[in-house]
Amino acid sequence: MPPPSIRSETPAAAACATTTRATRSAKIVVAGGFGVGKTTFVGAVSEISPLSTEASMTAAAAVSDDASRVESKTSTTVAMDFGRIAVSDDVVVYLFGTPGQNRFAFMWDQVALGALGAVVMLDTARLADSHAAIDYFEAKGIPFVVAANGFDHSPDGSAEQIRTALTLGAHVPVVQIDARDRESVKHALLTLVEHLLVLRGAVASEAGASAGR
Repeated sequence: MPPPSIRSETPAAAACATTTRATRSAKIVVAGGFGVGKTTFVGAVSEISPLSTEASMTAAAAVSDDASRVESKTSTTVAMDFGRIAVSDDVVVYLFGTPGQNRFAFMWDQVALGALGAVVMLDTARLADSHAAIDYFEAKGIPFVVAANGFDHSPDGSAEQIRTALTLGAHVPVVQIDARDRESVKHALLTLVEHLLVLRGAVASEAGASAGR
């Protein structure tokens, strides 16, 4: 497409061009176990005030939600978190954070519907809590990256140690992040985008090879 010519436009024409410009959107899911920082992750990078369905934790919920390893946590996501990032004038990324408790797993199909990919967050002190999210995205065929959120109480672990402990395929990226830091969260999202591009390139190459046989 040739570059647009430089010409003067009336305010009405400019407004019309703005309202008729096609906007492309992409959906990314942020998942993981209870209290791994999903709400913080979405809030750190969203350019709008994130929508968060947080509710205070109650004594009744303690029966099903083990908060013994996250003692400072006083509220929890009961539906989803939602954030928005404008990559350019016509490309928008929407972030959907899932609730971490197993009792809300029935909502995952709706939250993940139409997602291009996912970020699975984890705490290295509670690796087993990430199994449900990893199994879910593998079963659905949704590409994902794993993001280890740093906590003071958690042991350090390299990307390869985490990969081995979770028996992840060599193609699944593992990154270490601070969910409170915008640049760190952006790095995780860019890693996912790069992963999606690699996968798309591999599929295109395979299709080309099949066509040439």
